[in-house]
Amino acid sequence: QVQLVESGGGLVQAGGSLRLSCAVSGSIFSINAMGWYRQAPGKQRELVAAITSGGSTNYADSVKGRFTISKDNAKNTVYLQMNSLKPEDTAVYYCNADGLSLLYGGTYRHFSSWGQGTQVTVSS
Repeated sequence: QVQLVESGGGLVQAGGSLRLSCAVSGSIFSINAMGWYRQAPGKQRELVAAITSGGSTNYADSVKGRFTISKDNAKNTVYLQMNSLKPEDTAVYYCNADGLSLLYGGTYRHFSSWGQGTQVTVSS
């Protein structure tokens, strides 16, 4: 079973910064990609940023130039550095990891797991 634990959310004024972390644990064989999503009240969950095992990154247009996604392979941890925050960035931020888990007997199974979410609130 794969678990994701997020941290780093909170309340910040517009123009401020926050850094989110997401640690992946469990019987992991490999991680193909990790990403951050967010969901504001009354809106659908949307992709914020993603990073592949090779280090390629992808960002939503609304956060380009302000947010940076990075990862620490040794710690199976992904980060989201958020700068120049705006009130419209207010949302619950979720971490996602996609990869292969190692099962008993030496077989593998695909997983796509989510964290519990962390609230980010940006005041104007």
